[in-house]
Amino acid sequence: MNLEDRVTVTRAIINMLDSWGVSAANQITLLALPAGTRPGAIRQFRKSTPFPEDAGLMERIEHLVGIADALRTSYPRNAYMASIWMNRINHRFDNRTPLAAMLEDGLNGIMAVRTHLDCAYDWHISGSASQTK
Repeated sequence: MNLEDRVTVTRAIINMLDSWGVSAANQITLLALPAGTRPGAIRQFRKSTPFPEDAGLMERIEHLVGIADALRTSYPRNAYMASIWMNRINHRFDNRTPLAAMLEDGLNGIMAVRTHLDCAYDWHISGSASQTK
């Protein structure tokens, strides 16, 4: 990706996390940005600084985009439902919010939320796991 594309992706991800009500500090945690990244860096990402090139970060972004797509499919007439769903306690995540599960459980939590929302992704993962047995 060129610099302009990286900036566009960065802005889109920050805007998505903002729409879910994720604080700047929690965005850093959710994205697993490098140690020492301060909440003020999120302001720079909103403007013109791209995310660092990192395979782990890109994996998280891929899952978060999958979650956003699944929420859009689940609630096509109400864009605000994504934020409501992300911040509502869910028994599937040990009576935590999906957002709390992702923050507390890291990549495993992000994947658990995606698996819960996206049956196609869940099927893909289940199919891959059964093929390796």
